[in-house]
Amino acid sequence: MLSESARMSSATEARFRVPAPASVARVVNVVALEPGCDDVLVRLSERSWKGVSFFPASAVAGRNRELVETIASGDLVVMVAAAGTDASAAALIGRACSDRRVHTAAFVLRDGSTADEALSRTLAQVRPWSLMVVIAGDEGYVEDILRSFR
Repeated sequence: MLSESARMSSATEARFRVPAPASVARVVNVVALEPGCDDVLVRLSERSWKGVSFFPASAVAGRNRELVETIASGDLVVMVAAAGTDASAAALIGRACSDRRVHTAAFVLRDGSTADEALSRTLAQVRPWSLMVVIAGDEGYVEDILRSFR
């Protein structure tokens, strides 16, 4: 039996998608919450994007208030963390976004070897600050969702 995500990604369902880009350009800021996801953002940033900016974990590590303000100035802020890592930067970014009523999403990347307890610790850090939380098995899913936001 196909999962809902797999069924919605099928060619049969693709005919119902709107083929045109969004009529209003959005500003999407993507930030790594921990250094392990910096490589993911580097690979994503090498693709063709319009209106998407990428910020490595080192950008928020020093709690640079001005940079956090810049990140929270977009229409959408996407936070990326690996399961089992310290994602405490989500509180800093999430609070700034909440103050400005900026939508947030969080992607928690989980490989097959990550224990449920480790995943739960990371989710506990990002969930209070994210309107949408996605547990993704690979970074390709992050790219697909980012493209759908634009």
